[in-house]
Amino acid sequence: MHIIKKQSGVAFKLKEGQKLKVIDPKGEQVSDMVLFNAKDRKEKLSSGKTMDFEASILISSGNALWSNRSQKMMEILEDTNGRNDFLLAPCSPETFKVMYNYDAYHPSCYENLYTNLEKFDIQPDDIPTAFNIFMNVQFDEKGKISVDPPLSQAGDYLLFEAKMDLIIGLTACSAEDSNNGSFKPIHYEILG
Repeated sequence: MHIIKKQSGVAFKLKEGQKLKVIDPKGEQVSDMVLFNAKDRKEKLSSGKTMDFEASILISSGNALWSNRSQKMMEILEDTNGRNDFLLAPCSPETFKVMYNYDAYHPSCYENLYTNLEKFDIQPDDIPTAFNIFMNVQFDEKGKISVDPPLSQAGDYLLFEAKMDLIIGLTACSAEDSNNGSFKPIHYEILG
């Protein structure tokens, strides 16, 4: 079992066929995940291709995560929570300035992703829209978006299977609104 401390992130490799279990140990904590092809880092996770090919904006058990080159990167085998987001970008320093009028430094998923992925020669501008595990984004009939508290409870998890060799960035999200006002760790396991 690996632990991602609150408001931080990690990056690691996963081989084709291996499984990744991402766990919310305490409940109501989002985890941003990005994927890159370990053999060609220009191939990366695509929210647009995923929503196209899965014909849904709600991605959960039985769905795949697709690349910008229309290749399956991961399949979701299990999802005990059932609510994830693929619409919103990782929170960044600019997120807190533009949306919250926050002028001081604030940890962000964007920074936690690119600083951890640097060891794999992945640059800040390479970070795609993340698959926001456990994030509860709602929208009304006019398309107005709201970020509601996660529905995840302690012990909820997603189990993924890699469909290619991957480099993965994973966070314990740093945005107050995404996590119902508090920050907690994320756990993960690599299986197989």
